[in-house]
Formats: sequence, C-alpha cells, structure tokens
Amino acid sequence: MIKTKMKKREEAEHKWYLVDVEDKILGRACTKIATLLMGKDRPDFTPHVDGGAGVVVLNCEKVRVTGKKASQKVYKRFSGYPSGQKETVYEKMMEKDPTYIIRHAVKGMLPKNKLGALMLKRLKVYVGREHSHTAQKPQEIKL
Repeated sequence: MIKTKMKKREEAEHKWYLVDVEDKILGRACTKIATLLMGKDRPDFTPHVDGGAGVVVLNCEKVRVTGKKASQKVYKRFSGYPSGQKETVYEKMMEKDPTYIIRHAVKGMLPKNKLGALMLKRLKVYVGREHSHTAQKPQEIKL
C-alpha cells in the first residue's frame, strides 16, 4: 500500500510569481493569486504547511469590476467606538489606496488562521509596473 507523503515545514520552498492584473476582473484574478499563495496548484500541497509561493502583483490600479460594482461595492471598517462604522465606495477606495482592494479580496480567500496570515505576508501589491523584488527572480504568469 502506498502512503501519501506529507510535506514538512522544513521541506517547503517558496517560488515567486509576477502577476499583472491590468484589465483583469478583480475576483477572477484574486482567486488565482490566492491559489498560488496557498500552494494548491502544486502536486505536493499539504493543508497544514505553508508551502505556497510569493506573489508580486503589478498595475493594481487598472483592475476592473463588472456591472455596477464600481458605484455599489462598499468597504466597511469599524473603529470600535459607538457609531464608529465607516463606509467607502469602490471608486473612492480605488483613488485612495488601490493596493487595499487586491489585498482585501485575497485575504478573504485565504485560511482564517495563523497560516493564512503567513501566506498574506508573501503578497506584494504595487501601483504601476515598478517593484523591488527582482532579487527573488519572480516568474511571470499570465492570468
């Protein structure tokens, strides 16, 4: 009987990928990014080990949404004080901080535990085509 080999934390290696989301749909691009961060695209995927890749996302300010989401999608935050809930529409958030939109969408698709927090640390989002991760030699991926 053949047993499935479970990867250990020491055996995990993290490749780096470069993703350009210019004119891509937000949700579809973020699902691919989350899959790469978790390592679910690899044959040696192990759920309890952080064996995913690092992802560098470029042109986050040019990502698209479909339908009326640009004027209807709302990002909420809460300060902790009474009547401290604040809302920001997608269009305003895109002007204020376009990197937040990608990070927020991917974070919702990752595990809600310490492992998910480790995966999210390897997500690097940039406005424009310039990035500072050439030392990692990221491999470009088409979505």
